[in-house]
Amino acid sequence: MDAVLFDLGKVLLDWNPRYFYSRFFGGDENALERFLAEAVPGHWVLEMDAGKPSAAAIAERQRLLPQHAELIGRWSEGWPQMLRGEISGSVQILDELRRRGLRLYALTNFSTETFPIAQERCEFLGWFEDIVVSGEHGIVKPDPLIYELAIRRCGLETARTVFIDDTPANVETARELGLHALHFIGPEKLRADLEALGLLD
Repeated sequence: MDAVLFDLGKVLLDWNPRYFYSRFFGGDENALERFLAEAVPGHWVLEMDAGKPSAAAIAERQRLLPQHAELIGRWSEGWPQMLRGEISGSVQILDELRRRGLRLYALTNFSTETFPIAQERCEFLGWFEDIVVSGEHGIVKPDPLIYELAIRRCGLETARTVFIDDTPANVETARELGLHALHFIGPEKLRADLEALGLLD
């Protein structure tokens, strides 16, 4: 193994819409969870990660769910507060891999509108040789096409590349394409998995 291909959100970046929207629900966790699931679900976020302008995505969602229009309309203003920063244990692992000379890349589902916010805040994003951002290509994981694009662009040999992602469907696609895929559930488990592969001591 000589290369590691990282997902970013919820692996290295601590991002969650709850961090912004929780203030509007007065501590009512059930109401917050219902809102997140109904008004701003993951499949809607993926539309922006696939290149849809946020203004268009928000307007469509507001028309579909007028009862939530006000809070949906706050998505763009609130996005910077949804990003708390780095997941320190994971970034420490990334740094150790970097110091060992591993080739480091990222493949992320991310809107091109918001990715610059993460780049400005998180210095470690500069450690990657290349980052393939879904919004630039109009394709999101787990579509095999974006993996194949990353493999070509980064010059990866799949049998020698570790892929790390928190979403099981994304991990499964990576395995089908011959990458050594690890399901991320936390920094401690990731460290153990990488030690088992001989990439960390």
